[in-house]
Amino acid sequence: MSTPHDFDFFHGDWHGVHRRRADFLDPDSPWGAEFTSTSRCWPLFDGAANVDEVDMPHLGSKGLTLRLFDPSTRQWSLHWSSSTSGRLFPPVVGHFVGDRGEFYGDDSYDAKDVRVRFVWSGVSDASAHWEQAFSVDGGTTWVTNWIMDFTRPAAAGAARPVSGTPGV
Repeated sequence: MSTPHDFDFFHGDWHGVHRRRADFLDPDSPWGAEFTSTSRCWPLFDGAANVDEVDMPHLGSKGLTLRLFDPSTRQWSLHWSSSTSGRLFPPVVGHFVGDRGEFYGDDSYDAKDVRVRFVWSGVSDASAHWEQAFSVDGGTTWVTNWIMDFTRPAAAGAARPVSGTPGV
């Protein structure tokens, strides 16, 4: 079950490589061009909370995630916000088993109710993988619509290359 230190791996600076679908609800929608980001995560509450800010110049926006560990349920709530909306979206809630975390919540997208899933996997001090998926049928089927691969900046300031086709 999760601990207050599940996201310790993410503290510090990161380079990200992103892929997003043109239509977040259409499984046949093409993946857009890869784009990069930089981000920084810092701990709060002795590790039982953290905040990260991601700068995505390609999108002309920044994002923020507030993560809070609930010691009574031993689950994390992840709250996303975008500089373009200026609002905090409903949280996804879940936990880690090993190096994989799954988090679920309810929201709306394009005037449709959606079930939201965030998955963190392959986490280490040097890299991590994140995926977002939406379901319009209560979680029976999922459309993975945003993928981020994170690597630590190299000492010279350049990120290690990340490539490949998203696994959908």
